[in-house]
Amino acid sequence: MRRRESAGLLLYRRCPAASREGTAASAGLEVLLAHPGGPYWTGRHAGAWSIPKGGVGCGETPLEAALREFREETGFEPRGPYLVLGTVTQRSGKVVHAWAFEGDCDPAAARSNLTTTEWPPRSGRHIEIPEIDRVSFFTIEEARTVINTRQALLLDRLNEELSEGA
Repeated sequence: MRRRESAGLLLYRRCPAASREGTAASAGLEVLLAHPGGPYWTGRHAGAWSIPKGGVGCGETPLEAALREFREETGFEPRGPYLVLGTVTQRSGKVVHAWAFEGDCDPAAARSNLTTTEWPPRSGRHIEIPEIDRVSFFTIEEARTVINTRQALLLDRLNEELSEGA
């Protein structure tokens, strides 16, 4: 696993009922974001949400990793075509490769894989938690308030891609 790289997918849908202020590309647009599971993230909202993503494995391309992670973390099957959103670097230094695709799903039907984490930190005790405890659709404006700060660039890039394709 390449420790400093992860890859993910940003699912978007066009929803007339969601039309609010924003650019022509983002009007009526909603994106699916994921909230991390486990006690550390309980009660955290602003800046805690992310695109469904995870580590790039050895011998795996970033897009292959993004597809796998989306399936593992949401239980949904992604369908292309995929728009390249490029990379962003998070505060930790981790590089996130991202793509977007248009689709829809029922957030209540999401099912995440489980992982083990040490809790409380440095206690030697390990608990099993879902990697993602929930997913939700947000308008672009709402997403800006909850997404990891560095990943907000992906929302801008999605707007640019959709504006160019219009």
